[in-house]
Amino acid sequence: MRHLRIFVAVADELHFSRAADQLGMAQPPLSQAVRRLEKDLGAELFDRSHRQVELTPAGTVLLDEARELLAREERLRTLARRAGEGDLGTLRAGVPSDTTVATLSLLLGACAEHYPGMSVDLQEITTDEQLRLLASGGLDVGLVHQPVDTTGLRLGPEVCVELGVVLPRVSPLARLPEVALAELSGHDLVLLPRAQAPGWYDRIIDTCRAGGFVPTRLRHASHPEFLLALVHAGHGIAFDQGPVARKEPRVVWRPLAGRPLTQRITGAWPAGRSAHPAAPHFAELAADVLTRDRTATLRRDDGAPLPEGPPRPWAVVYDETAW
Repeated sequence: MRHLRIFVAVADELHFSRAADQLGMAQPPLSQAVRRLEKDLGAELFDRSHRQVELTPAGTVLLDEARELLAREERLRTLARRAGEGDLGTLRAGVPSDTTVATLSLLLGACAEHYPGMSVDLQEITTDEQLRLLASGGLDVGLVHQPVDTTGLRLGPEVCVELGVVLPRVSPLARLPEVALAELSGHDLVLLPRAQAPGWYDRIIDTCRAGGFVPTRLRHASHPEFLLALVHAGHGIAFDQGPVARKEPRVVWRPLAGRPLTQRITGAWPAGRSAHPAAPHFAELAADVLTRDRTATLRRDDGAPLPEGPPRPWAVVYDETAW
């Protein structure tokens, strides 16, 4: 990093003596540092054959990268200093659009309890957009629907939620204790738009076909309430975790036989030194909150636990290789 700072100073001044004065050092060690950097990179960074020092093509390419690396180093030092002082600044966190109000409330409460010196800028963003922002530096951490391309990312604990089917209350299938995918033949399917989580969208379609359910038509709804309205109006069925559907008396939620659809949610943040120090902890808190929130829904309206039966529709999986 020291050599990069020297390189940037020379590139800005295009003059070795002025760059040395700017950095408060003698010119010989400055020139030696530039030569050492050129040797390490295997390319000349400056054209010294003319009276005016000029950047070579390799130097021009390196300059933008060097500025970015130095900016990241400064941000890392600032974040580490704030963390040491108990001030973590602002954490920019993304959550999927189908996150419930109860989950958001629990998550913000947990952050306030565990990290009182940190402000959380919580944003409702699709999985696809979260990945773009994580890559560009516009987001510090996100909760994404798997499967996704995790290149350049680190992952926290994974929460697995088994989905059931949302049906109109008047549907004959609503009288069944659970519904097989093949029994949904002849129905339209209401889904979140594919652009929001392409990998998860494709997995739903593939699982349905493998289970004998080929939707007559695919319909799309970006908001959970609009999705429920379409189901109630008889425009299709949908797959959901259950809590949202149970709040709408004109539809019913039933488990899927064999539990074929499992939604996997995990916290993700950029790999590398520029990551926000609180990002891994936010991912852990989110996994714990999602698990506790899901556990709370596995109770009757009177507060009694559900009877023993099918496997619990959630689990937390720690991927140790991601740490």
